[in-house]
Amino acid sequence: MTQYGSEKILPYNQDEHKGVQVRRMFDAIAGKYDLLNHTLSFGFDKGWRRKGIHFLRPYSPKQILDIATGTGDLAIAMQKQLHAETIIGADISEGMMEVGRQKVKEAGLQDHVSFEYQDCTALTFADNTFDAVTAAFGVRNFEDIEKGLREMYRVTKPGGHLMILELSTPESLPMKQLYQLYSKVVIPTVGRFVSKEKAAYDYLPASIQVVPQGKVMTDLLTRVGYKEAKARTLTFGICSLYTGTK
Repeated sequence: MTQYGSEKILPYNQDEHKGVQVRRMFDAIAGKYDLLNHTLSFGFDKGWRRKGIHFLRPYSPKQILDIATGTGDLAIAMQKQLHAETIIGADISEGMMEVGRQKVKEAGLQDHVSFEYQDCTALTFADNTFDAVTAAFGVRNFEDIEKGLREMYRVTKPGGHLMILELSTPESLPMKQLYQLYSKVVIPTVGRFVSKEKAAYDYLPASIQVVPQGKVMTDLLTRVGYKEAKARTLTFGICSLYTGTK
């Protein structure tokens, strides 16, 4: 399988597997993650999630798996807007999911939204389990992107849908130059100041630059089995929405 650039970007060192380092990194920043996420995206992340959910709405998925769920923002928003029977948020960071569990409890959604430790490259769910499988801002953290996407495809029901949101790099001027400045200076500086975790906010912009995007990503989705794989850029190319059908 092809190795993608983001698989080679590691938070801490070259001695441990990426999954081990990503888990440690997100456990370390879990308490500040939501604040930093909303601040560094200027709140645009909420609108990006709404657009992703808008894609799913006509299909009324009842069983949803949210991969790399983090603190559960997408899972919670999907439940509020789609009223699914079950949404499982899956992640390797217990620290992030613990924040998510508290948010779900505060929102009174614990009967419908739950969290499970899952390795995206080796999901424990049976084939053809979920009406929709989603991932928001997590694909770049996969240790093996193609393997993770193949697992997402495997657990999607025939006729079910994929929805991925991922940060991307703008290609048009002047946003391309502005974003480069923002990612190289603002993200690391603000991230280090708020979270005290230097590695995480050096890793973030570096991984965004080399995660597969655009046609590379849609070709990959087609290769793992999804039909009608499409890409749509949001907010001048800062974010991309990828969709597909099994």
